[in-house]
Amino acid sequence: VQLQASGGGLVQPGGSLTLSCAPSGSHYRVRSMAWYRQAPGKQRELVALIDDGTNTEYVRSVKGRFTISRDNAKNTVYLRMNSLQPEDTGVYFCNTMTGTLPWGQGTQVTVSS
Repeated sequence: VQLQASGGGLVQPGGSLTLSCAPSGSHYRVRSMAWYRQAPGKQRELVALIDDGTNTEYVRSVKGRFTISRDNAKNTVYLRMNSLQPEDTGVYFCNTMTGTLPWGQGTQVTVSS
């Protein structure tokens, strides 16, 4: 299964973006999923997760600004990012909560004025 993340781009500080993640080339159904990011020169970190239901958790640095959600009908997971800051810059990936699927290429988010 390939997880395709999209929706990244260049945004000014304070701006917003919505990322999407959907599997391609398989019948994989997204359930418990997470968004990760890798900032330049840093290790990949988990920033948000959603379980089989609607329970969500966030890393402290994005709590109150980011919202993870899942549309079961569209088999897609989203990450709504508000009040973006330069430190949110990085490549964003989606995967299971334990990172068990092959990592896709991710989508680049750059926050800069």
